[in-house]
Amino acid sequence: MWYAHHPGRRVRQVLGDGAVLLWTAGWAAAAVVAHRLISVQARPAPHPRPRIPLLGPRMNGTLHDVALAGDRLASAAPPGAGPARALALLAAVALFVVPVGLLLLLWLPRRLRWVRQAAAARDLAATEDGRELLALRALLRPLDEVGRTADTLPDSTPGSLAESWREGDPATLDALAEAELVRLGLRVA
Repeated sequence: MWYAHHPGRRVRQVLGDGAVLLWTAGWAAAAVVAHRLISVQARPAPHPRPRIPLLGPRMNGTLHDVALAGDRLASAAPPGAGPARALALLAAVALFVVPVGLLLLLWLPRRLRWVRQAAAARDLAATEDGRELLALRALLRPLDEVGRTADTLPDSTPGSLAESWREGDPATLDALAEAELVRLGLRVA
């Protein structure tokens, strides 16, 4: 189970997952662009060859030919060769890994924890003992949540919920288990 049954919670989960995917795709695109820009900058550009004063036109022509041969050799090397290529790759990887890694460190554990909790709650809700455990879990929630659950039962208070749970009152157990399932965004069976 990857998404909640409750429409509001499911929409938030889908939007959150979509935002993570867009964030990842955006940083992947930025990394590719950075890699290409660094690789292009690493290629030697042909330089205009100024004339050297006091040398005749013949010597200037020879030096110009040697410089052109050097440019041809440099352009024959693979683009971004050597350290520049490694720098381009390292910069692109860092540009992708840092922001995406930080987001995944924050988002992924929470998302996976919900998936585990929802699957366990769904399985527990199918058994009588499991419903008792879900009811206990609902009693261990913050007091304001326990108070709201108590308001759903006639003549009930948070303290009487605990007492009814200890006695195994079916209506109280069902109400508490249902409150825990609703908290997780799951459909009540």
